[in-house]
Amino acid sequence: MKITHTEIYRFSIPMEPFTIATGTMDHAQNVFIRIHTDAGFYGVGECSAFPVIVGETQDTCLVMAKEFARLWKGEDALDIDARLQQLHDFTAGNSTIKSAFDMALYDIAAKHAGQPLYKFLGGSKRQVESDITIGILSPAAMAEKAKLFKNNCATALKVKLGKNAKDDIERIRQIRTAVGPAIRIRVDANQGWSFDEAVLALNGITEFDIEFCEQPMRTWYDDRLPELRKLSPVRIMADESVFNHHDARKQIESGSCDYINIKFSKSGGIYEAKRIHDLAAEKGVACMMGGMLESRIALSAKLHFVYASPNIRFYDMDTCMLGHLADPCVGGVKYKGYFLDIDDAPGIGADADDGFLAGCERIFV
Repeated sequence: MKITHTEIYRFSIPMEPFTIATGTMDHAQNVFIRIHTDAGFYGVGECSAFPVIVGETQDTCLVMAKEFARLWKGEDALDIDARLQQLHDFTAGNSTIKSAFDMALYDIAAKHAGQPLYKFLGGSKRQVESDITIGILSPAAMAEKAKLFKNNCATALKVKLGKNAKDDIERIRQIRTAVGPAIRIRVDANQGWSFDEAVLALNGITEFDIEFCEQPMRTWYDDRLPELRKLSPVRIMADESVFNHHDARKQIESGSCDYINIKFSKSGGIYEAKRIHDLAAEKGVACMMGGMLESRIALSAKLHFVYASPNIRFYDMDTCMLGHLADPCVGGVKYKGYFLDIDDAPGIGADADDGFLAGCERIFV
């Protein structure tokens, strides 16, 4: 099955400002692609650039997308290993835009097999309930949001921290007071603390029954994570410290983390995400499915991957609920409260709305 051409779109989604330790986003800097084949159907892919974490912008993704599309023109869409190796041979890094091309290949392969992607990957459906994220605000404002989410039947909160350790302890104190003991709270410092701040914060929040803390320090302090883990009463989840399965191996073997957060924008898509998942499963380290600011298109691919990945035990799949002011997706994953489900359409089962695409910059290769 030969690739004939690729459509590339600047897929900007307006959103309410959302703040984490490393910056504020007021729109999702996404790229959407359709890879067409001579079989008469195409595969879709979407990625979400988050420059302060992955180092890619929407513009860099668009430039690299044109290069990738030229590389793949006339090539076999079903030889996933060879196509992805072409991208890696062409450029190091660029995992965000690589993830969109990876996703489109898997969509094509599953459509060719006449199966929903999760079945193509050997999975089966199970109940998936996402947490809901609270961005960094004042302690009182965050507590108010937490109470609102609890009243809306959320059972797990993901709280962004990392601006100031003492203030972060107060944020968690007020949130726990507002929601009571039953709701699960997990925190994410997004690399915001120094080693000493992380020790202070993690010991200060432990009395509030915290499930785990994601990425307490900058990745250049990875060598100090084993020491921090010994001093922390809160379990540590690696996020920005794990882009690929080699990173996962180093984190696990050094005793640096209890859990790993998998994101397509870091791993470069499904292929490498599976390698991270399988290695972590072998070592007894549970994983979470996370993301950047993707629409329901990429979220659909993530749900399929979760169904096929039994070692994913935590679900941070609320990206479309974080203030997106437009929904550019047709079909795809559906939210029922904080529970996710998807129909058994072939492939990913999601596509972009043509009306939304009409207002997007388009590149044809």
